[in-house]
Amino acid sequence: MARSAAQTPRPVRDARREAATRGGRARRRRYGQHFLEPAWVRRVVDAIDPAPADRFLEIGPGRGALTWALAERAARVLAVEIDRELAAGLRERAGPTVEVLTGDVLDCDLVELVASLAPTSGAEPSRLRLVGNLPYRVSAPILLQVLRASDRGARPDDAVVMLQEEMADRVTAGPGEAAYGPLAVAVWLRATAARRLRLPPGAFRPAPAVHSAVVALRFRPPARAPRNGARFDALVRSLFTQRRKQAGTALGPFAARYGLSGPEVFRRAGLDARRRPGDLAPGELVALADALPSADALRSTGADAAESD
Repeated sequence: MARSAAQTPRPVRDARREAATRGGRARRRRYGQHFLEPAWVRRVVDAIDPAPADRFLEIGPGRGALTWALAERAARVLAVEIDRELAAGLRERAGPTVEVLTGDVLDCDLVELVASLAPTSGAEPSRLRLVGNLPYRVSAPILLQVLRASDRGARPDDAVVMLQEEMADRVTAGPGEAAYGPLAVAVWLRATAARRLRLPPGAFRPAPAVHSAVVALRFRPPARAPRNGARFDALVRSLFTQRRKQAGTALGPFAARYGLSGPEVFRRAGLDARRRPGDLAPGELVALADALPSADALRSTGADAAESD
């Protein structure tokens, strides 16, 4: 039997899809794309403050709003874009100072990318800088990749990134703040972090549901490098999974792998085990990791713990 007019399905307007297709191209939701509006480009570029000799590695250029603005004021831009369609469009417009690579930056060797930006012998001295509008779901992994690449020699002068405000809090937080955790500690080891600019949802299309912030990381040699980086990272993660407990108690399960109790590790480091994990400064966390027995000491006592945590 034929459907009556009342039974015939009517097309439903999808406001979210309409918003996503502004500018003549559908936004690919799996990439978490939010494109910077032209009115905000100059403010972000002013926060970056490029110089004529600067060389930029740009992560997630999108439609190129920042790419072209930086190219006008800097020596070179190397842009890495995961979206093949966007990358192709950027490549068509790229001038001699802009290079576009298609791929996921998480799959890239940042040491090689940074090396490719190095000026040729005899060229004017320049700064190597990183910029990016980082999608929320991958911003932490990307930042950690950049931080760890700096340990392998790929240390830019700075990184200026746009992050959702919650992530910006996690990057810039200090001891005692609610957002302070492993990411802030990882940043502190290698850089100083500061907010440069706050962006409302309307600074992007489609507009996210939250505010964003421009955060600048100025890289430097480690303030206090742990003797064993992998062990340090594992200790920090273990402590912050139990951040409501006293730190000596919270460290107990991890310390047991080294044949010690949590309070014993604190005594070795000269620290108070009654404090909360979120109140421990990064340097104190390094002291805790360094107070654990070395691999040689563990072997001599027969304790069962892996140094490749």
